[in-house]
Amino acid sequence: MKRIKQKYNYAGYLYILPWILGFLLLQLVPLISSLWYSFTDYQMIGTPKFVGLANYAKAFKSPEFWKSLKVTCLYVLMAVPLKIAFALVIALILSQKIKGINFFRTLYYLPSILGGSVAISVLWKYLFMKNGIVNGLLSKIGITGPDWLGSPTWALFTVGLVTVWQFGSSMLLFLAGLKNIPESLYEAASLDGAKTLRKFWSITLPSLSPIVLFNLVMQMINAFQEFTPAYVITQGGPLKSTYLYGLMLYDQGFKFFKMGYSSALSWILFVIILAFTSTTFGSSQSWVHYGDES
Repeated sequence: MKRIKQKYNYAGYLYILPWILGFLLLQLVPLISSLWYSFTDYQMIGTPKFVGLANYAKAFKSPEFWKSLKVTCLYVLMAVPLKIAFALVIALILSQKIKGINFFRTLYYLPSILGGSVAISVLWKYLFMKNGIVNGLLSKIGITGPDWLGSPTWALFTVGLVTVWQFGSSMLLFLAGLKNIPESLYEAASLDGAKTLRKFWSITLPSLSPIVLFNLVMQMINAFQEFTPAYVITQGGPLKSTYLYGLMLYDQGFKFFKMGYSSALSWILFVIILAFTSTTFGSSQSWVHYGDES
């Protein structure tokens, strides 16, 4: 029996071997390597030269670093709440028992399947050009549209709309959460004379708060790492108004070949995301409510 058990255990390790190899070769080794490179002067060609914390000091003294970080924080503060709010509103609409509702659920989820691809970014660029389709439609109703991509005021907002438009995954999570709210809670609230808005604030939103937390954390992490839309649509934008952190990191690593400095920037971003995530989880004790709480 002991030999059979040992063979079974070895067989289990054999089954997960592809994942273990993938994790070691494609995740753990690059992670450790980037940490080492962040303490070196490495130009991709030649031997890395250890410089200690020089790359980190250079980043904190760089006006470009602070400009990019500011733009990225503005992007996160704008795109993430809008995406979650939009997903929640659409989920509330699609949770109604209406004929053909499954078609509309599929339709609203399609943008998320397409993802933040280059093709979608190119399409967005043509939509919001100064003489693009959006301004053309606005002109038909007597509105002169702004220079969406050429104005420092509008460029970041326009790029952020790509993220907001792809709200399907968050919407599905909200839909699942809405299905799990007991109907008896709404019936009891109706008997007490509660109106629709009161039911939303007192029943729906607290019941969905764990899903709001999950969506907030995941979307925030993705937003801090955003790259493709800003690069393809505006390439940093006018006056670097859309010069997200990901673009700066890309330029330093693959345009100027400063791999050591780029690695340091990556680890700084990791710490920033960790800090925001930890703060969000810490604050969740005061606004997230779970069904098993007394």
